Amino acid sequence: MGNTLHILNGDSTKQIFSHANLEGDIIVFREMLCEGSIHKNVGSDAFWKNRYAFFEKELGIAKLEYFDKTIKELTKLEDLSIYNEVILWFEFDLFCQVNLIALCSYLLKRYRKDIRYSLVCTGQEKGSKHLRTLSDYSPKDYQLLFENRIKLSRLDILFAEECWYKYVENNYEELQLFNFNRSAKFRYLHKAIDQHLKRFPDKNGLNQIQTKILELIEMGYSKKNEILKGLLNWQKKETVYGFGDLQYAIYLDKLKDYYNIDQNRYKLNKKGKLIIENL
Repeated sequence: MGNTLHILNGDSTKQIFSHANLEGDIIVFREMLCEGSIHKNVGSDAFWKNRYAFFEKELGIAKLEYFDKTIKELTKLEDLSIYNEVILWFEFDLFCQVNLIALCSYLLKRYRKDIRYSLVCTGQEKGSKHLRTLSDYSPKDYQLLFENRIKLSRLDILFAEECWYKYVENNYEELQLFNFNRSAKFRYLHKAIDQHLKRFPDKNGLNQIQTKILELIEMGYSKKNEILKGLLNWQKKETVYGFGDLQYAIYLDKLKDYYNIDQNRYKLNKKGKLIIENL
């Protein structure tokens, strides 16, 4: 058995994985490509320039920190000659699915016939009502996830890249028409893109997330932490966004035209109430 490289979707997965007794090196893909400006050529100068700007402006993360946590990890993929298998560990939601197809596009640039490419993607499981994330499994369960990994052919990875290009173009009609179900290997991609389509503005100028924020405020969720908690609960029950409170906080902050804040409590203004009245 040769060397194995595991590319994990985040640090929470890494914490569990480190106790799973699975052999191989680890890379953590620390990105959130479902947010901010992106470029179709993953890993290019233009791509990194866009990401630097987004993380610095929206999240207050300096270039050096982003380089150390994200770019430094991905540069390890430039030479895969010591590996005989690369395994991608991701989840069903929009957050993960966008990162996954972007990563496939990046791997395709250095594709090697002598490497087996595999995918572990959690979601539906027999006997479970809810879609499952990698954090829902114990280290012991990871052995079974590993054994049930799916082999990705070059054609599969090419399809993922095609999906990535469509996502980057971000044309509503094109996204609607494109068949994201074409490959059974990426079984959650279509549902994730359907969720993404709800981030396009409705007739009132707001998307699904923005409208939900105003609804929560109108319902009495008046403090920031209450609003974010409400969004996470809604997400778990009704959507497949897979976002964290950091992302939702950005959406909330950008809705300042629709609410007032008094003593750290949020209340809809006339503009916000008008949106709710016309739903």
